[in-house]
Amino acid sequence: MKKHSSISFRQLFFGLCFLLAFSGMTLFLFSWRRDEKRFTNITNTLFVNDMKANTLNMHYTLANPEDFGIHDYEPVLSCYHADLALQSQAETENTLAALKAIRPDKLSESDAILWRLMTRSLENTLALDSFPYYSEPLSPSSGAQSRLPILLAEYTFRGKRDVEDYLALLDQTDDYFASLLVYEQEKSAAGYGMPGSFLREVRRQCDTIITGEILDAGTHFLQTTFQERLEKMLQEKLITPKEAASYAAQNNRLLKTVLLPAYIALGDGLLQLEDDSILPSGLAALPDGQTYYEQLLISETGSYRPISEIQKMLTAQFGREYDEIKKLARNHPEIVQNLTLDTTEDFPYKNASQMLLDLQNRMAEDFPAIPGPSSDIAVKAVSPSLEAYCAPAFYLTAPLDDTAANNIYINRSKTPDGLELYTTLAHEGYPGHLYQTVYHNRTALSSGERPARQLLWYGGYQEGWALYVEFLSYDYAVQLLLEDNQETAALMARLERHNRSLQLCLYSLLDIMIHYENAGYSQIAKVLESFGITDSESSRSIYNYIIQSPCNYPKYYLGYLEILSLREQAKELWGKEYTDYRFHCFYLDCGPSDFLSLQERLQS
Repeated sequence: MKKHSSISFRQLFFGLCFLLAFSGMTLFLFSWRRDEKRFTNITNTLFVNDMKANTLNMHYTLANPEDFGIHDYEPVLSCYHADLALQSQAETENTLAALKAIRPDKLSESDAILWRLMTRSLENTLALDSFPYYSEPLSPSSGAQSRLPILLAEYTFRGKRDVEDYLALLDQTDDYFASLLVYEQEKSAAGYGMPGSFLREVRRQCDTIITGEILDAGTHFLQTTFQERLEKMLQEKLITPKEAASYAAQNNRLLKTVLLPAYIALGDGLLQLEDDSILPSGLAALPDGQTYYEQLLISETGSYRPISEIQKMLTAQFGREYDEIKKLARNHPEIVQNLTLDTTEDFPYKNASQMLLDLQNRMAEDFPAIPGPSSDIAVKAVSPSLEAYCAPAFYLTAPLDDTAANNIYINRSKTPDGLELYTTLAHEGYPGHLYQTVYHNRTALSSGERPARQLLWYGGYQEGWALYVEFLSYDYAVQLLLEDNQETAALMARLERHNRSLQLCLYSLLDIMIHYENAGYSQIAKVLESFGITDSESSRSIYNYIIQSPCNYPKYYLGYLEILSLREQAKELWGKEYTDYRFHCFYLDCGPSDFLSLQERLQS
């Protein structure tokens, strides 16, 4: 019988150490993978459910949903219902709780960043959900009644399924507008009704955006754009002439029997809610309105600064812009004469394509190139029937997985040619929204970023960037005008840059006065009068717009100031290694975020 050798204490000790180390490593890997797996499940489920719940959003987010695990879905236009709103709030609470059960230090770097963004975003959503009747989906300035037709007109047809989805959504517009009317009725019953004058504006829009006469003539933009999209599909042999004729007939029928009656019913329903005793006022006039405004400001701008600090930032920038204007006027009295005589020289470029090409050439040194092939840009005019209700210009965001073609809309009734068109194209195109969107989408796809990131919206990041590069484009315009030997026009461009900045800064301060400090029209009119706006119609228009669109001006201007603040921090941190190119790369590579998260990433 062979005698077994005994195990020494030393061997036993090292054996136990190995077992403990192995067990610890196993537990660590299991823990890490468990958190990663849970995060994957949460984000994937959230993304797929959100896309399936709103086909219109899905279509503008994804060109090919099946590539993202979305195979079976029913076309649905998301409608309001009080019970669904409560259900959505409960789902948000559950998602937030599930996220907080995950340890971000166990996630990859990109997932940890997304975890922080999602957590903050959901916390803010829940805070706003506490004020169910404070939002205004039918705002006269940018409500669903004017937005939906544009989204339908630009609904891309990549195949038969897209056409069929479009027609199914069009068939639901009566339920959609009826649900918004229910929301307005609930708001009114709760004591938060829209002012009578605003309701009349919305009703006028309902009466003019679509009419039976235009539909009978076959010239409504939802008829003409539909036919244009069908003709493109015919050229690409995606449909037959018989199918095209059938689709066109269905579209005309639905426009006449569903959409037109939906607008009529909405207008009639709003008429019943008109109450001229309800006057325009800011959010501060509502119960806990200041608290709501603080939260809305975070949501719209992505800035977590206290309002007192924001006011100081705005006031300081206002002073700087004012000083620059005085300096220009003092050193170059000829520009004052130019203003008095209202004489302007011709801008070197006349059409949008020339301007966009010039902008791309001038930005090349300080901005990273977009990955992949170049993107096509179509500059289109807003339909005349929508000009009165649309912004001066806008870019319709390209889907995550299809950035080859992009559309910029110009409202010819509000955007002249020359310098203003040049800077508008910089804001909407290069280096603005189009450039930033295409850059991020292509970078996100190539890096494997989770598509759930697309659910997060950061107005301050996007609009702040667009305004930041718009102001840079004034400098480009100055260079262009000097190259064309138009020295006075170049000075005027510099003046216009500071004047526009001053104006947006002032309106952002007014936004806080109205919605946080409860300033009324008479107070706002006095402020505007001190800056030369003495016409009561103009001052009333400014006041009403800010009432209708709380936080809209700060979304642009505070976002811009936050970018300037980030840039100064980058200069301090990077020292001699700082360049505008490096800073722009940092901002774009981070992707849409709140500014607190951007500061954290810059510091790290």
